[in-house]
Amino acid sequence: MNDTPVTGPAKSRSRTARDRSAEADIEAARRVFRLEADALRAMGDALDDTFVRAVELIDGASGRAVVTGMGKSGHIARKISATLASTGTPSLFVHPGEASHGDLGMITRDDAVLALSNSGETPELADVISYCRRFDVPLIAITGRAASTLGENADCTLLLPPVAEACPMGLAPTTSTTAMIAMGDALAIALLDRRGFTAEDFQVLHPGGKLGQSLLRVEDLMHQGDALPLVAPDDKVADALLVMTAKGFGCAGVVDSAGDLVGVITDGDLRRHMSDTLPSLTCGDIMTGNPKTIRVQALASEALGQMNASQITSLFVARGNAPVGILHIHDCLRAGLV
Repeated sequence: MNDTPVTGPAKSRSRTARDRSAEADIEAARRVFRLEADALRAMGDALDDTFVRAVELIDGASGRAVVTGMGKSGHIARKISATLASTGTPSLFVHPGEASHGDLGMITRDDAVLALSNSGETPELADVISYCRRFDVPLIAITGRAASTLGENADCTLLLPPVAEACPMGLAPTTSTTAMIAMGDALAIALLDRRGFTAEDFQVLHPGGKLGQSLLRVEDLMHQGDALPLVAPDDKVADALLVMTAKGFGCAGVVDSAGDLVGVITDGDLRRHMSDTLPSLTCGDIMTGNPKTIRVQALASEALGQMNASQITSLFVARGNAPVGILHIHDCLRAGLV
């Protein structure tokens, strides 16, 4: 037995084989990207009034967008349904196989159905198609074949482009599923725009995680009511000191008889007016006029940015000119805004 370690040419051949394998891997990936990018471009170029009709059918439904599909198309359908629901279009996924065993009851005449099948001949969709036709439920198809059972029975057919699957055997759903998910995203965003869905609406549906934190509004974090440190212009500075100490924000808002915020007193204002006469001065004598405020509906991240830019730690929240809350920089940090 030769126990001599492999070196020299054999080692070089092994490295060459690995290099060739790496090149083949990269070329395979590039082929996928090219084919799928070609499909998306072709689909975008082919958009017409049929897409508008699909948007109108979903938007006009007083119920939900019911999305369905089998196999890989079913996985894409679940994602499309989740995207619709998170962007202001109530939606749910119905498995076509389960639909034939009772889950058709999840689809009502107020809904619109979005069915996915590249071939348009998925047998499990037959009962869903028949149900939609029987009860006049709007049916939108995403398919690669207009002349198919699904395509011919749909109220609106969104065609996938005639681009080959990225799988070298042309079998594994790749290009077609990428096109499906892009079409679903396009529908969701068109509906979002049509319905005037805002960042504030988005935050309501995404309260958790980093995304939810970034969309928190000032009103979600602000202190209000008795927590507000407020004084009147004619109050003595000693009164302001008591309020600032009791409320713990390091400042006091100065409010006139009409309830408008006309100034603010901070620790800096107190230091600048430090003298033997300070106790006899009024809040109006030492306040800083035209204090910075922020809107109730503003994002908390905007408030944090304003505090950082102005090098302040508290910011009054105003509705018009009236203070309705106060936000401390620590409130933003506790909420995870950094």
